[in-house]
Amino acid sequence: MSSSDATASTVNGGVSFWYAQAGIPAPREPLTGDTTADVVIVGGGYTGLWTAYYLKKADPSLRIVVLEQRFCGYGASGRNGGWLYNGIAGRDRYARLHGRDAAMRLQRAMNDTVAEVVRVAADEGVDAGIHRGGVLEVARTPAQLARLKAFHAHEVAFGEDDRELYGARETAERIRVAGAVGSAWTPHGARLNPVRLVTGLADVVERLGVTVHELTPVTEIRPRHAVTPYGTVRAPHVLRCTEGFTANLKGQKRTWLPMNSSMIATEPLTAEQWASIGWDGRETLGDMAHAYMYAQRTDDGRIALGGRGVPYRFGSRTDNDGRTQPETIEALHEILVGFFPSLAGVRVAHAWSGVLGVPRDWCATVTLDRSTGLGWAGGYVGSGVATANLAARTLRDLVRRDSGQGGETELTSLPWVNHRVRKWEPEPFRWAGVQGMYATYRTADRRETASLRAESSRLARWADRVAGRH
Repeated sequence: MSSSDATASTVNGGVSFWYAQAGIPAPREPLTGDTTADVVIVGGGYTGLWTAYYLKKADPSLRIVVLEQRFCGYGASGRNGGWLYNGIAGRDRYARLHGRDAAMRLQRAMNDTVAEVVRVAADEGVDAGIHRGGVLEVARTPAQLARLKAFHAHEVAFGEDDRELYGARETAERIRVAGAVGSAWTPHGARLNPVRLVTGLADVVERLGVTVHELTPVTEIRPRHAVTPYGTVRAPHVLRCTEGFTANLKGQKRTWLPMNSSMIATEPLTAEQWASIGWDGRETLGDMAHAYMYAQRTDDGRIALGGRGVPYRFGSRTDNDGRTQPETIEALHEILVGFFPSLAGVRVAHAWSGVLGVPRDWCATVTLDRSTGLGWAGGYVGSGVATANLAARTLRDLVRRDSGQGGETELTSLPWVNHRVRKWEPEPFRWAGVQGMYATYRTADRRETASLRAESSRLARWADRVAGRH
């Protein structure tokens, strides 16, 4: 079956496949006028909801209001690949800025965060289809294998001594990826259903007494004010938790670049098809290509697989319903079949897209300005399912410290706290830069596959430097 045949009847958009399963939730009531709170949180995704959760658990008397432009989980929290893992954007830069020990503390906190999300979901009765199978990243060319070994050694040097490196035979025993010459596995990862996590979390915070207003877009954030078309919420602390949609706010167009990522989900595989590829451990699956892919084996027996597709829309625009270009759907299907040739006849049931937040230096951050009460967290660069939880707990501690309810904690001393990043270039420079960067990465991948050399393409190293990733 050709890619066009496999994708001919694909459902395209509708926010995400996860919402096609669960159904779009009935919206909560919008804001109906001016009001006050102790904390107002802008954004009803993972960061905003986790922040509301931990603040309310720490102090049940707090009046907390969450404002969401559509419905909780409309953005990346309801569209992502369901990777709960310990990666964090910017760790190596933080090591250079603050020292290796500080970066290792940040990494240990991320390792612990995977278990924290699993724990809270269980304690609060949120069934998010979590399976702790770890993360498996495969190499399929000599250059990818060299990068894999260097990556593995680097992670071990940052204290992750429970990870494992596999050769081709050991990799095939776990999963039969065509052409795989090696892989690395870490236990600090889990697969989950992102929508069941975010909708469950929204229900939990409401039960705790948090007020959640949906269909309430915030047009401007200023000290102690969150402004909407329906009224203004005034609070000593205003927390921006908008990730890839940050560019929609007044004055924030160049703060974080909304990077587009696209996904497909197959129809359910048969027992025979699963037997042909293995994957019994249900690890989340990635690779070492420059234009990398990410995938999971869903709890209803599908493969959900993603990649960059068309990475950026001019002017930092974001999509409305997750609709994806047909050529991107076919390209993702080709990746699927390249990894698993026995699945060439499997139909792509659904395709969708979403945006993630990318700072100019590719570093995730958590900030609270004590002079204004304005705080924010994000810039996760695609690693937000777990990082949002650590960010939320850090925001909790910063707010409590600022309001006199707590002091310095282990989290407030992490090196990503109050990190400042310069803005992205104006258009058309940022559009041209992002398009050129990903075109270069794809060319580098093609050259590495053709040459079979163990050296990474110089093109990719050049793109990394231009992008500011290293």
